[in-house]
Amino acid sequence: MSTASENTNAGGAAQTARAGTVGAEEGATGTGGEGRGGTKRARAGIFLGVGVIVLALNLRPAIVAASPMLGTIRADTGMSATTAGLLTTLPLLCFGLLAPFAPRLGRRLGMEPVLLLTMVMICCGTALRLIPSMAALLGGTVVVGAGIAVANVLLPGVIKRDFPDRVGLMTGLYSMSLFGGAALAAGITVPVGHALALGWRPTLGLWGLLAVVALLVWAPQVRRRTRASAAQAAAARHPVRGLWSHPVAWLVTGYMGLQSLSYYAAAAYLPTMLTDAGMAQGTAGWMLSFSSLLGIAGAFLSPVLAARGVRPGLLATIGAVLTAGGFAGMAADPVGGAYLWMILLGLGQGAAISLAMLFIVLRSPDTRHAAQLSSMAQCFGYLLAAAGPLALGALHQLTGGWTVPLIILIVLLAPQTAVGLGASVNRHAAPERRPGDPAEDGGTPAG
Repeated sequence: MSTASENTNAGGAAQTARAGTVGAEEGATGTGGEGRGGTKRARAGIFLGVGVIVLALNLRPAIVAASPMLGTIRADTGMSATTAGLLTTLPLLCFGLLAPFAPRLGRRLGMEPVLLLTMVMICCGTALRLIPSMAALLGGTVVVGAGIAVANVLLPGVIKRDFPDRVGLMTGLYSMSLFGGAALAAGITVPVGHALALGWRPTLGLWGLLAVVALLVWAPQVRRRTRASAAQAAAARHPVRGLWSHPVAWLVTGYMGLQSLSYYAAAAYLPTMLTDAGMAQGTAGWMLSFSSLLGIAGAFLSPVLAARGVRPGLLATIGAVLTAGGFAGMAADPVGGAYLWMILLGLGQGAAISLAMLFIVLRSPDTRHAAQLSSMAQCFGYLLAAAGPLALGALHQLTGGWTVPLIILIVLLAPQTAVGLGASVNRHAAPERRPGDPAEDGGTPAG
């Protein structure tokens, strides 16, 4: 069955969504008050969509911005290579270890207030890193990572709940914003710091301003939903159980984990691979940013094509083939064909991460399941991703080159494709309901 029909079914399962486009269109066709009500709902849906995009833009820059300045940070602080590695590894550990707590926070306090709190945490963590102390630098990184971890989990649930008939489009915009934020931070952090004659601490601090913008944009959503609904209160008493033993949930989780490992392991070492092959350091850093820019296109197109009827399994296969081509090229001729390899990696990995987010939404019958499945997939996925760079570095040290690590990354694309094909089958990761469990959002049983 095509993804377009899946989205239609999801729409029927979430008729109470407050920003559904169908409801807005129906209101607009009425007369008098009905037309005005439809216009208000449409406007609210647009504001909510903009809010989701602005929140997503904040989920990578505060972390990625440290990477291009890592040499300067080490020289200024005297930190060891191991401690420097913590600046990139700590956030991934936060993503994985804290993901299971996000659904509970969302149920207890409501998703809108918790998402606002995540932006406050990013602001506070970024401010903490301005203090000239190693403990403050690492502590601020943990606070930023914790805020992002919770937002990572809850935003797919917002898309499931409020955009049931625009799942493909909103997932594409969300994934595109993730890649866009990362590309922006990788590409402009150092030039902006130089242009403003700032040290590395204030330069990192500038990314807190983007979180302030998100606070202002998202605040109206909190005012509209200051209290948890009756359904949310019931959900808090009856959390989803049995998801960790459900085969569909593990297919989605496996795909999230393997694509995360591929992306973060490659991102950690691509510039090093290129400089080891003779490329200038500045050019190698630009190549990573260029790949992220192409990832924006892959991240947007993949779920949009799925919404138009292209089978997600085919898209998962194409994404893996493109990524394999990029890794193979890096092994054969890293410098000579660098631009082509970055194009292949950007498109392939961008498609993969957006499909991972899309699978979370499509395989969930309602918002509760979406939050729990997002938590499960990201807990496993980011812990695996945190191990990826360490394992790749160890292989490089053991073999003295990058060919074997790249071959391992290519081999891992086979199981990634397999679980992607399994996750693309039209069925829900919904354990059997127990007596008294709520049917949140008008959710229907898995079929």
